[in-house]
Amino acid sequence: MSALAYSLAVFVVLTAVATALFRDVLSAIVVFGAYSLGMAILYAFLLAPDVAMTEAAIGAGVTTILLLLTIARTSRPTTDRLFERIDPPALVAVGAFVAVLGAFVLPEMYAVGAESAPIWSNPEVTQHYIQNTYAQTKVQNAVTAVLAAYRGFDTFGEAVVVFAAGVAVLVVLKREVFV
Repeated sequence: MSALAYSLAVFVVLTAVATALFRDVLSAIVVFGAYSLGMAILYAFLLAPDVAMTEAAIGAGVTTILLLLTIARTSRPTTDRLFERIDPPALVAVGAFVAVLGAFVLPEMYAVGAESAPIWSNPEVTQHYIQNTYAQTKVQNAVTAVLAAYRGFDTFGEAVVVFAAGVAVLVVLKREVFV
């Protein structure tokens, strides 16, 4: 991986830790938005543009706005301390665990686009879906066909979650929905 990828990974980890440690809710929301934006850029770097766009729109955009709207409708306690009190031995233990885990996992990961990656080891499966998707589903776009036909139950579950989130937003914003 390049220096940019490592820099993004460090940024994401630092913003995740900062989000967890901030006592001030507004600060945590802003840093969480930065975390989501960093993840979106990292996904784009890892050649997953669909996931990157979703993370940027939902994670960095909509979620941050909804959290800010929610905090605007509630009272904000004043605090003198910006961070939670940290137990140093616990912080060192968690940091050491993450470092050891990274030391074992990262070398086993395939490089982006590597020909030795498992996805390239069985090209017959990929070709099967590319060639037969339209005949089986009558959907022109292969990605849409896979999401709608082959992964339909999973996609339906995701749609239910998005609908439930929309209803929750309307409840938070105290608006009525007429069917």
